[in-house]
Parts: sequence; C-alpha cells; structure tokens
Amino acid sequence: MRTNPAGAAKQAAARPNAILAIILISYFMILLDNSVIFTALPSIRADLELSPGVLSWVQDAYTLVFGGLLLLGARAGDLLGRRRLFAAGLAIFGVASLLIGLAPTGWWIVAARALQGIGAAIVAPTSLALITAHFRGRERARAVAWYGATAGIGASLGLLVGGALAAWISWRAAFLVNVPIAVAMIVAARRVLAETGRGRGRFDALGAVYATLGMGAVVFGIVSAAEYGWTAPAALAGLATGVLLLAALVRHEARAEQPIMPLRLFRDRERSGAYAARMLYMGAMLGFFYFTTQYLQDALGFDPLQAGLGFLPMTVVNFAVAMAVPRLSDRLPHAALLTAGVAVTTAGMAWLSQVGAGGGYLTAVALPMLLIGVGQGLAFAPLTSAGIARVESADAGAASGLVNTAHQLGMALGLGILIAAAASAAPPGGTASGAAAVAAHVSAALTGSTVLLVLALLVVLLVVVPARRTPAAVPVTSINDSEREEVTA
Repeated sequence: MRTNPAGAAKQAAARPNAILAIILISYFMILLDNSVIFTALPSIRADLELSPGVLSWVQDAYTLVFGGLLLLGARAGDLLGRRRLFAAGLAIFGVASLLIGLAPTGWWIVAARALQGIGAAIVAPTSLALITAHFRGRERARAVAWYGATAGIGASLGLLVGGALAAWISWRAAFLVNVPIAVAMIVAARRVLAETGRGRGRFDALGAVYATLGMGAVVFGIVSAAEYGWTAPAALAGLATGVLLLAALVRHEARAEQPIMPLRLFRDRERSGAYAARMLYMGAMLGFFYFTTQYLQDALGFDPLQAGLGFLPMTVVNFAVAMAVPRLSDRLPHAALLTAGVAVTTAGMAWLSQVGAGGGYLTAVALPMLLIGVGQGLAFAPLTSAGIARVESADAGAASGLVNTAHQLGMALGLGILIAAAASAAPPGGTASGAAAVAAHVSAALTGSTVLLVLALLVVLLVVVPARRTPAAVPVTSINDSEREEVTA
C-alpha cells in the first residue's frame, strides 16, 4: 500500500490546530445528528403527519445504513485516500441534510436519512484515521483526548441543540445547519489536510458485501427487536442472517490478500478488549440519553428545550474532565483513567436508576448526571486510544472503522435490550400510564444500563488492563517505524 504518513505528520506539525479543528468539527456534526433526532421526532411526526411505523424508520434508516457501511467506509479510506474520502463523505452528509430539511413527505425523509447514514459511515471512521495519520506521540494523545471529548459531549449537546432549534425555529433547522458546516469543512479539508495516498491492489469486494450485509442485518434485527420484541420473525431472521454473514466474513478475511477487516487487528488483547468494552459502554449510554429524556419530559413535565438544558451540567463536567485527561495521562496510566472512568459512570448510572415519579431534578437527575459526566470524560480518550493502539498506518482506517462499528453496534444492541427491559417493568400498583409508569420503565431501563456498565468494567479489568501491562506481547515486527513510539505511549 502506498501511503504518506510522514507527509501527513509534517503537515500536522505546521498547522496542528487547524487540522484538528476540521476533523473534530466534522465528527461533531455527525454525532450531533445522532441525538438531535430524539428531540426532533415529535415535531417531525406532527409536521409530516407520520404514522408510528414511518416515524421509527426516520431513525432506523440512518442507524441501519450507518452501522452497515462503517467497515466499508473505513477500509475504503485506506485504499482510496483518507482526505479524498473524508471530503466525499462530508458532501454526501451535507446533501442529505439539505434533503431532510426540505422533506415534504415521510418516504422522502426516510430516504434522505438513509443517504445521511452513508455520509456518516464515511466521515466517522475516516476522521479518527486522519488523526492517526497526521499526529504522533504526545500530539496524538492530545488529539485523541479531544476526539474522545467530542464523542462524549456530542450526544448531550445534540439534545440541547435539537430542543432549542425545534422550540425557537423548526426541527428542519437542526438539519439545515449541517449544510454550511459541511461546505466549509470540505473547503478547509482540501486546503489544510494532507492526502494519505492510495493503496495498491484489489479491493476486497466479497468482504465488503459480507461486512455491509452482515452488519446491516444485525442492526436490522436489533431495531426490529426493539420495536416488535426479540421473538418477532423480523428480529430473529435479521439476527440469524447477520450472524451467518459475519461468520462468512471472518472465514473469508482469514484468506483474503487485502481484507476489509484485517483479523490481525484482533490479535492484540488491548484492542479487542477496547472494542468489547466500547460496545457495552455505548449501549448503556444511549439508553441513558434515550430514557432520561423521556423521564424529564413525561415524568417531570419538561418541554424539549428544558430537557436538553437538563443535560447541560453533565455536558460541562464531561468536557472539563476530558480536557484534563492529557495532563492526567502524564501522571497516571491510561488503564487507571479508563478503569476510574467506567467505574464512576457505573456509580452514577446506578444512582440515576433509582428515579421515581416524585423525584426532583436536582437530586434524582442532576447529581448522578455529574458523576456520569466525570466518568465519561475520563473513559472516552483512553478507550479510543486502546482501540487504535499499535496499529500500522496501512490499517489505521480499518482499526478506526472497528472503533466506530463497536460504537454504533453497541448503541443499537444496547437500546434494543433496554427497551425490552423497560417494557417488562411493572408500574407501582399496576398503573398503566402517568408519571409513575414512566418512572418505573425508566428505572428498569437504567438498571439495565448499570448492568451493561458493570460488564464493561469487567472487560476493562480482565482484558484491557492486563494487556496494557504487557505491551511486549505484541510482535514488534507488526509495527512500522513511525508507529514504534506508540507502543509505550
């Protein structure tokens, strides 16, 4: 493969802040639309007169395509050039956002959301791969810390932005604002980012088909389970098909000359543990945003804007802690920061899961949110670093794709599990509606989130931490010269 990591690193040395700003603003735009939709859905339903089934596909179409194409988008960047593909992904995302903002009917907005998922599946992994290509050593640690902070605050700030725009202007504004941002980032990327070069050889077409259809089928099965139950034919068929296709993918990748998902990435315990922990962590966190928003509005009587503002304490604390992570990393090992982050998040989630119909915002929501914000701020940067640890430049896109695949698949799987947990909860006194019923369902779901976080903590302690203590277990021959300094970072 012909890449130019030295040229990208030299470009970053000259304009590091500009490069990082372009990458993070673009990534933040993608994350924003993941959560903007939560506060925008009621307005979309009323404006376009959508049935519940069509409304669910406004979110599901994006999730399905985004999750299904992540591995393909990541590997394409390795082969075609990351800056080139990054700009193409921004263009697709911007056009799709414009179409969503102009949508006159249900089918239009569902199709546009699917197109938006294609753009997101390109931008999300390529943005992390560009950080890997442009930064080295301490500068990379700083860049990954900012990337982690962006991932951490994107969801909560998206709820605030979505609620504010829906209340003050229109739900359409939440999507139309992406258009000028995408255009500006495309222009800036072409002027500032260095191209990483194109790969030589054949593209793994069969692997791309297996990966795309397999991931898509799994996400479809999970989405169907969340809506119709885990025993629904669509859910069972989607999950079974997905498992078979992903099994075929693994078998094929073991023999492929240039695999779309190099299996060597899983030989490193730290990376494999980081992917598993990220899935569990993000499953818990999406449940937190999804159900806490419902509690604030349906149990405490907040409007969408107030619900978005309700997450502000967590957002501020999350950002402040994440910005302190590079300094903390000089004094504490990443494994300690990651362990503390997941543990503190677990404690906050366990506290929040005790919500009741008569609880007040300050003690029932805001204070546990502060703990969750501290934990998320501590956890995201080391969790992201672990997912790309000791990766060759040629595999940076594939590793970034696996980080984002774990992120997206974890959210889809976690939400499906937690919706089932919430549905099985019995309200006090058998009440079928009202604040008490909402509180019972939310409490059950957040208890499930706590369980997912406990599992994530176990993965960190039993897999990631021991791997960090024995970096020599990874063959040095698998690391190119420009990456050797990262082995002990």
